[in-house]
Amino acid sequence: MTTSLGEKKLQLTRLADKPQFQEITGLVKRLMAGYDEPQEFVRGKTRIPLNVPTYGAPEVIEALDSLMSTWVTMGAKVKAFEAMFAYYVGMTHGVMTNSGSSANLLALSSLFLEPGDEVIVPALTWSTTIFPIAQAGGVPVLVDVDRETYNISPAAIERAITPRTRAIMPVHLLGNPCDMDAIMSIAVKHRLAVVEDCCEAHGAEYHGKKVGSFGDRSTYSFFFSHHISTIEGGIALTRFISEADTMRSMRAHGWIREMSCRDAISYQNPTIDPRFLFAYPGYNMRPTEISGAFGIHQLPRLEGLVEIRRNLASYFNQELGRYQDWIQLPSEAPNTRHSYFAYPITVKKGAPFTKKKLMDFLESKGLETRPIEGSNMAIQPAMWHINFRADGLANTQYIHDNGFFFGLHHGIGPEQQEAIVSYFAEFMEQRK
Repeated sequence: MTTSLGEKKLQLTRLADKPQFQEITGLVKRLMAGYDEPQEFVRGKTRIPLNVPTYGAPEVIEALDSLMSTWVTMGAKVKAFEAMFAYYVGMTHGVMTNSGSSANLLALSSLFLEPGDEVIVPALTWSTTIFPIAQAGGVPVLVDVDRETYNISPAAIERAITPRTRAIMPVHLLGNPCDMDAIMSIAVKHRLAVVEDCCEAHGAEYHGKKVGSFGDRSTYSFFFSHHISTIEGGIALTRFISEADTMRSMRAHGWIREMSCRDAISYQNPTIDPRFLFAYPGYNMRPTEISGAFGIHQLPRLEGLVEIRRNLASYFNQELGRYQDWIQLPSEAPNTRHSYFAYPITVKKGAPFTKKKLMDFLESKGLETRPIEGSNMAIQPAMWHINFRADGLANTQYIHDNGFFFGLHHGIGPEQQEAIVSYFAEFMEQRK
C-alpha cells in the first residue's frame, strides 16, 4: 500500500489511542495471537472451505473503539474508507453501502431509469447484478458470455442494443477483467452509461488501470467471502460530484444531509426543516461504522491477498494443466491482472465424466465447490417475476451445465495445495 493512499485516511479521534484502552487492546491481541496459526490438516478429511476470514486484531480493536464510543452508524471511519477505496481504484468519490447488492441498486437507481429502459447485462452472473435493474425500474437484457473468460461478449452487447437501451453493466466475473476497450467503444458509439460490477474483482486491472475506473459508476462488495471484507458492505464509485450527491441522498432516505449542494436545496425549500428535507426517493442502505472500521484496516491488506490468490492460480494451472484435454482452466488475458475471486473449471465436451461427478468427488474429499455464480440466470424461477429479455445464450448454458469453482485464498497453504492436486489426480486416474 502506497504512502499516498495512507494520506487519504482521515484523521480519526479514537478511544483506542487513549491509555485506558491499552489493556483491552493487549487482551484482544493475545486472544487472537493464534488466529492465523495453521491447524492440523488431514488429507481427504479436513475441509478446505471456499474462504477464510481476512481480518485480525486491528479490525476487532477498531470495531471495539466504535462500539465503546457509541457512534456505530456511518461516521468518520466510513468516510475514511470511502476516500481510501475510491483513491485505490482511481475514482473520485465513494459511497459505502450495507452490501454490494445495495451498491448495485444505488448505482442503477441514480440513472433514473424510465419504464421500458433497457440495461444490457451478462446472463452468467450473480442474482443481484440483475434484480436491481428491475428494482430500479429498468428491463434487464441478458446476453451471452465468452466461453473462455466467462465475461460478457462485446459482440453480444452490440447485437442486443435497441433504441430503448440506456446502459451496459459488465461484470468482471470471478476477478477476470472484461474487454473494457471494446465495451467503452460501444458505449461511446451508442451514448450509453456504463456501470461496472466489480464485486468480485478487487485489485483486478485492465491495461494498467483498476477495473471500476472505466465506467460512469462502479460497484464493489465487501461480503465476508470476498478478497477483503467489512463483514457485510459494499461501495459505489463515481468520478462526478453530482452523481455522488445523488447516491449519498438515495443511500439514506433521500435526505440532503450529505449532499454538497444541500444549502442550495434548503434555500429553495425554506418551509422545510433542512434536517428532514428529501431530494430523491431513497432507501436505507447505510453501512455501520463497524464496517468502516474493518475497511480502513482491510484495504492495506488487499494487495498481499490478491498476490496470494494469483500465485495459487498459477500453481493450479501448472499442476492441473495435464488434464486440459478434459477440463478448461482459467487464464489471464494479455495486459490484464486477474485477481482470482475463485478458481473456475469447465468440464469439456467429450470428457469421460460430468461436472457433477467431479464436484461430488472433490466434496467427498473435503474440497468445497460451487456452481459458477447463478449460472444461467435466464432460467432461474425468480426471473418469472421480472420483465426481461434474453437471446442466444449458448455459451452461458454450456457453462451452466459444465462449470464450477473452488476457493482461492490465504488459508490454502502448501499442504492444502498438494492435497487438491492429489484429489484431481486420483479422480482422473480412475477415468483412464
